Amino acid sequence: MSVDIDIIKARAQNEYRLSKVRGEAMISVRIPGGILPAHLLSVAQHIAQTYGNGLIHLTTRQKLAMPGIHYEDMDKVNAELEPFLHDIEMELCDVEVADPKAGYQAIGGRNIVACQGNQICQKGNTDTTGMARRLEKLIYPSPYHLKVVLAGCPNDCAKATMTDLGIIGVAKIQFNEQRCIGCGACVQSCQHHAVGCLALKNGKVVKENGACIGCGECVLACPTLAWQRQPQQLYQVRLGGRTSKKTPRVGKIFLNWVTEEVITQVIPNIFAFEKEMLGGKPIYLHMGHLIDTGGYLRFKERVLQDITLNSGAFVAQRMYWAEDEYVGNTHVQPANRGA
Repeated sequence: MSVDIDIIKARAQNEYRLSKVRGEAMISVRIPGGILPAHLLSVAQHIAQTYGNGLIHLTTRQKLAMPGIHYEDMDKVNAELEPFLHDIEMELCDVEVADPKAGYQAIGGRNIVACQGNQICQKGNTDTTGMARRLEKLIYPSPYHLKVVLAGCPNDCAKATMTDLGIIGVAKIQFNEQRCIGCGACVQSCQHHAVGCLALKNGKVVKENGACIGCGECVLACPTLAWQRQPQQLYQVRLGGRTSKKTPRVGKIFLNWVTEEVITQVIPNIFAFEKEMLGGKPIYLHMGHLIDTGGYLRFKERVLQDITLNSGAFVAQRMYWAEDEYVGNTHVQPANRGA
């Protein structure tokens, strides 16, 4: 059966990916934060077995993907996706969806990836699942490309340092000296698992505050609860990371010790920066490439426009990357771009 289909639109607007098999595609569903109501698994099973090849792929961006979808069945599959659109996008994430039977209507902002966060993990400083669902309405739908990863602590199990916008939960740690028994457990833990900013002095623990990264390892190690996380949830924001065949790069710290309120203001400004840099055309480019083109200072000025930072927030004054690039057969070491 011959079917005419706009394959660019299917990829760019409906979460379909073309297959190596002519006439077949893969549909993937958004799962912000990687956690979904269990009953939706039966919906994915039905789609995979009825319209696909019976398989489901758990993607690297925490999505459920069903391959083997025939082009002529795309409208039917879109209608079958209604429970995902309703229960996740509309109910859990408060996204406005005009027609939940029409399938996904944009793919610019990729699925928000997150580790388990403090709802499950002992090391987690922040609620990554809740934050992913709150940020979803800022990410989807959007015509512009942006990959977002949330990590609940600086261990960064979710690889927030390797994405366009990496958000890492950090904690201000308060110390009750009266509870400290000088056992040194926190010192050993900090030296082994973190940055070694703790030391024993006269039978008590002292900290080099400027070196602390807010990981919370001391909290887990202390047997007397002398170390405790302050209740306010704070974040480190890394920028411009990516995997790549030629120029992979680790994201650099853009903001530190900022609140979620700051981040929710920054994201729309990032999309505005993308739109300006691309001349209004939703071209697929990583954030790092756009920053290289416009310069970090221009990016910083645009993204922090009309934003009030919380007390104690940190902003990187400059940002430098060092990486290898190749032009033909000639190896070139580019100049770092900090402006």
